[in-house]
Amino acid sequence: MNKADLAAAIASRTNNTKKAVEEMLQALTDVVVETVAKGDRVTLVGFGTFERRSRNARETNNPQKPGEKIKVPAKRVPAFSPGKEFKDRVNG
Repeated sequence: MNKADLAAAIASRTNNTKKAVEEMLQALTDVVVETVAKGDRVTLVGFGTFERRSRNARETNNPQKPGEKIKVPAKRVPAFSPGKEFKDRVNG
């Protein structure tokens, strides 16, 4: 399911127009991205938590030249942890 499909599904359940739902989805994703980028968490109880995590710098093998080591710099990455209700629904 892509963003347009999601908007159509939500529009049919909420009796809103698809365009209005697309605007709301865009606003939601903008707020989540901005909040996580600042280092704060976004928690939707039952659904999950979006947060920023840090990865340490490391050295690994170069996949293009076996035996050669390359340095991977430290960086921040977005992460999602599903909530209990989400996990339970997925697991049946």
